[in-house]
Amino acid sequence: MDFLSTDLQKYVSEHTEAEDELLQKITRETYAKVLNPRMVSGHLQGRFLSMVAHMIQPNCILEIGTFTGYSALCMAEALTKNGKLITIDINEELEDRTRSFLGLSPLSNKIEYIVGDAALVIPQLEPTFDMVFIDADKFRYSLYFDLVIDKVRSGGFILVDNVLWGGKVLANEVEHIDKDTRAILAFNKKVNDDARVANVLLPIRDGIMMLRKK
Repeated sequence: MDFLSTDLQKYVSEHTEAEDELLQKITRETYAKVLNPRMVSGHLQGRFLSMVAHMIQPNCILEIGTFTGYSALCMAEALTKNGKLITIDINEELEDRTRSFLGLSPLSNKIEYIVGDAALVIPQLEPTFDMVFIDADKFRYSLYFDLVIDKVRSGGFILVDNVLWGGKVLANEVEHIDKDTRAILAFNKKVNDDARVANVLLPIRDGIMMLRKK
């Protein structure tokens, strides 16, 4: 994920709005106690998600892939007064820890945390979403996009994480490309060719595909 030098990353962080104490706590404890802690969104990406959400001023957000709740809390900062964020994660082992983190936030009453298979949960959801953030199992990115596109309002946004996949998207030996990289490549091409959306691939952290539904 580290495409910038350590010094540049430090400079970027120093010139980005600081995290609050709860977000710092989530990062610290995730790195200390959870497997694959780099999956946490972290400072820069979290502030970016918050900034985008503030520009959209969403009434309803869907997140696919909660992990320990960092990104959900960042986006929830921008919800309207009666707004709601629904976040889905399949990992039951993280449920207690994640619910604990979310419960420490004054925004917890705006967040619905669902533990389950997003592919089964999403079709049951009724709201129209202003913003969707996808950061879950990479081999189902295209499926998640297909499931949410008709639930996003015209002018709404879909953001998708890890679309540079550690630089593996540049692999030129097809036989050596793993299934997740193949899925990311297929997803990036799929949405780039989809006339229903406008898109820009942002080289933030591990890459964020930003889509606006026309």
